[in-house]
Amino acid sequence: MYLLSKELIFPPIHLANEDGLLAIGGDLSVERLLLAYKSGIFPWYNQGEPIIWYSPNPRMVLFPENLKISKSMKQVIRKREFTITFNQNFEAVISNCKTIFRTADQGGTWITNEIQQSYIELHKKGIAKSVEVWQHFDSAQGDKKLVGGLYGIDLGTVFCGESMFSKVSNASKMAFIYLAQKLEKENYKLIDCQVYNNHLASLGADEISREAFLSFLK
Repeated sequence: MYLLSKELIFPPIHLANEDGLLAIGGDLSVERLLLAYKSGIFPWYNQGEPIIWYSPNPRMVLFPENLKISKSMKQVIRKREFTITFNQNFEAVISNCKTIFRTADQGGTWITNEIQQSYIELHKKGIAKSVEVWQHFDSAQGDKKLVGGLYGIDLGTVFCGESMFSKVSNASKMAFIYLAQKLEKENYKLIDCQVYNNHLASLGADEISREAFLSFLK
């Protein structure tokens, strides 16, 4: 494992161990985070731990054209129970992603205070973006509440998904489906989902080699 200094540099990613762990230390400056994502690297650690940087192999991704929408989700979409917005309330989305309860197999709670503030800075610079899913609870008043969403890093042709949350059934799926359809229209190459999970696999995401993933970042 490589120990980072203040120098803005990462080791070659082929030096990552079998779990994808590449380096430890450094900081979460805008410059370092942007370099990391452009190099196929991301931070993932818990509160109280040093910053840990990963580049897993294989890499979970979704090619937007491979999006799978189940019959039940198509029914949910047709019912129009949700309103979806793009990049309208980033801070609320990352706050909910941070505080929503997650089991250990869902990765637990890993969004530290430092992560939260750093990604808010990335958002202010137009790099980190969000999808918000709203549910109306008083149609007469037009009142709505945030019930789901996701956020990630926009590299122009690749969107690096970071986290999502859902307070009601299907809300996070709605956010992901919206994002995939939007990015397909805008000719994005793929959505980076980092590591395998069943939820994203059901939506069409699959694993590719780290080498193949890096080729899409060029």
